[in-house]
Amino acid sequence: MSLNDTLSNALSHILNNEKVGKAECVISQSSKLIRHVLTLLKENEYLGEFADIENTNGKFINVHLLGKINNCGSIKPRFSVKKDNYEKYEKRFLPAKNFGILIVSTQKGIMTHNEAMEKGFGGKLLAYCY
Repeated sequence: MSLNDTLSNALSHILNNEKVGKAECVISQSSKLIRHVLTLLKENEYLGEFADIENTNGKFINVHLLGKINNCGSIKPRFSVKKDNYEKYEKRFLPAKNFGILIVSTQKGIMTHNEAMEKGFGGKLLAYCY
């Protein structure tokens, strides 16, 4: 299976396994971007541990699910956000104020929208999770 948006594939795979009630899932594509997003989801306690699996077919990521994700996905197109304009996108992608996270790519790396607002960074929206 070769689709274009690897982050979107990974997040939809996690969401599907989460809805079915599985304890873990294997993401078939591995990249730095996916790893950063998974790290942020783990830090915000949406996911458990994740580990690399490497075999003859390539690299995979094994993710332990905690059953805490209601919805997640990548944001297309990747909207540019100014440092004081996050509220508009919170209303669009998250169900309530202070509930869930937007994942943003800034000039200082990938972080949640809360971190970006604290540090005063704008950036491009990558994904959401709640």
